[in-house]
Amino acid sequence: MSHAAISPGVGIERIWVLEATYAPDGAEARAPFRTEHLERIARLIHEGTVIEAGAFVDVSTSIVLLRAASEEAALAIARQDPYVREGVWVELRVRPFGRVVVEPAGAGA
Repeated sequence: MSHAAISPGVGIERIWVLEATYAPDGAEARAPFRTEHLERIARLIHEGTVIEAGAFVDVSTSIVLLRAASEEAALAIARQDPYVREGVWVELRVRPFGRVVVEPAGAGA
């Protein structure tokens, strides 16, 4: 993971914030595809592509923090999700985000 150091042990990693808007019936529409979606997210977390993911409790929007080389690459990752394929997520937006990264105590010693 590459990030710009701003002081010893602290840096900024450029990542992407994905905002995925649910269809009006998203809470119901997601049910048949939720296991597949969550397994995919878990795999992407394990691989280091996704840092954090979740949905607002009103099932209006999901937020996914992810690593990608560009906006286009971040959108491509999102478009491969079963929620997009099945029309559960109806709008995708990505924005660059500067994530604060702190080395664990004792790292590099």
